[in-house]
Amino acid sequence: MTPLIGDGKGRYKVHVIGNSASHSSSSFGARVGTGKSTTGTALAALLGVPYVALDRLYWEPGWKETPFDEFQAKIRKALDQSDKGWVVDGSYSEKGGNMVLEECTDMIWLDPPLLLYFPRIFIRTMSRLFGSTATCSPDCPETFSEVFFSKNSILWWCLSHHWRYRKRGKARLREFGIENGTNEQRRIMRRFGGWGGKLKIWLNDVESMVAGRQKVA
Repeated sequence: MTPLIGDGKGRYKVHVIGNSASHSSSSFGARVGTGKSTTGTALAALLGVPYVALDRLYWEPGWKETPFDEFQAKIRKALDQSDKGWVVDGSYSEKGGNMVLEECTDMIWLDPPLLLYFPRIFIRTMSRLFGSTATCSPDCPETFSEVFFSKNSILWWCLSHHWRYRKRGKARLREFGIENGTNEQRRIMRRFGGWGGKLKIWLNDVESMVAGRQKVA
């Protein structure tokens, strides 16, 4: 089995999702440490396609939300920027529709244990709070009160929504799972759980696939 399906014509449109709400109405629900950005950036570099972080398209300065139609237009423009495909990080179906889901050739679900990624969230949040790491979207800073004393705190959001969105991921896997999904026409979804070993192996397989295609070309 090849590490990516593609469209059969050398184009790869990959949707990377994680275990919390990138489409949440809460700004602090937008940033999660399940590894989507790291994996998405690496995968886009290997495939030579644009990396699209939906967080950065959706959030305007000051955590202002982009209206539905405008957000859809931004997504459309991002997906159309290269005829070689794309890698999209995030799931904003409630805010921008199912455009990415409907057009992707591959879906990657990152499902690490909460014990693994919660410390990542804490460290990243502290780094953003003190300005040593770039904000999720331009001019959308963390604040001390929102991190520690708000019901929309990313830390609380992670703990309270992990199982809800993991349940949603399982439902998608039952429908789109690459081995036995109920949607026989679109068995495009892979799950990577555990502590990251299988994900690293898969990325190495993608690298080998790309190298093999380049030799043939």
